[in-house]
Amino acid sequence: MPKILFVEDDLFIAEIYKKKFESSGFDVLNVGSGKAVLKEAKEQAFDLILLDLVIPEMSGTEVLRELRHNPEYPKDLKIVVFSNLSAEEDREECLKLGADGFISKTEFSPSEVVDEVNRFLRQFNEQGKNMARQEQDPAEHTKLGKRILFIEDEPVFVEMFGKRLRDEGYEVVTKPEGISGLDEASTGDFDMIISDVMMPGMDGREIVRRLKEVEAKKFVPIFILSASLEDEHLKALADSGLVNKAFLKTQITPSELAYAVNDFFKEQEKET
Repeated sequence: MPKILFVEDDLFIAEIYKKKFESSGFDVLNVGSGKAVLKEAKEQAFDLILLDLVIPEMSGTEVLRELRHNPEYPKDLKIVVFSNLSAEEDREECLKLGADGFISKTEFSPSEVVDEVNRFLRQFNEQGKNMARQEQDPAEHTKLGKRILFIEDEPVFVEMFGKRLRDEGYEVVTKPEGISGLDEASTGDFDMIISDVMMPGMDGREIVRRLKEVEAKKFVPIFILSASLEDEHLKALADSGLVNKAFLKTQITPSELAYAVNDFFKEQEKET
């Protein structure tokens, strides 16, 4: 049974989420202040802390900073921020301070929050298995020579997905908008291109179309990510033959993307 520390000072909201998590098989402890988080994190072991940013006594960022920099707390403590403050700069700050993920309160229902937490827990479990494999046989985990171009304008996704691919052993080059991404894809030597759909300058679909017109690049595998296209539109992109796979950002974790990349290259090697 996963044990989580749920940080929320509004008792009514806290009770709603506590019941939702418990009905889904979680052991939940709710606290409503920053100092209470630090006390419980020191005295008990949790699979995950779901941390609000606006709480009494200490802000969520102050709590996060303390948990990450004070050696009295476990280094492998998993912390996911859960907040109404979900602007890009808020997400970036939390990730820089050491948060393992971010869930916006305004974007998910309580049931969907439970699903997101389960996805994060799966991701953390997979990361632990990966680290164990690396320690046993580092060569097995290294993808020698594989270069991936990641075209994405949102820093939080660049950080989360890019880092996870690098952890798998890939060399990852990132570009923040469509025009520079297309230029890099056209002139660079990459084994795969992963691109967001909606970006400034030029969207991912146009990048794909133009690359397929370049003889030397038409067979480079392409994965597409999107936060907004409906499932059927993503499926249409994948079925078109122009891209190899298409994913919704909200339905795939960084680890799941990394495994999809691994599986693709494994299948590619079998065919050669």
